[in-house]
Amino acid sequence: MTNQLDHAFHALADPTRRAILARLAQGPAAVGQIETPIRMAMPTLLQHLRVLERGGLIATEKQGRQRICHLRPEAVREAEAWLSRQRAVWEARLDQLDAYVLTLKEQENG
Repeated sequence: MTNQLDHAFHALADPTRRAILARLAQGPAAVGQIETPIRMAMPTLLQHLRVLERGGLIATEKQGRQRICHLRPEAVREAEAWLSRQRAVWEARLDQLDAYVLTLKEQENG
């Protein structure tokens, strides 16, 4: 799971790959139909797709002569779940820090 999560976050780190995911959120698309924010050569686009696939964020399948890309929302949910757990930990720590600061202020004023 951790290795897959590492690959997912690596894939999400690039704005071009995030743009590809945004496009695939609208529905499956053939590789040739995927537009990116900047024009790029097909080998470069294919490399981005490989990174997304390795991250588990997309799946591709051959349909006739075309390769169709699909978004894998369950992988996005896994990354979101990890972030939610981290958020909960940090919010708890900030609440503890806030309580400590209030205690210090009360002692100072008391």
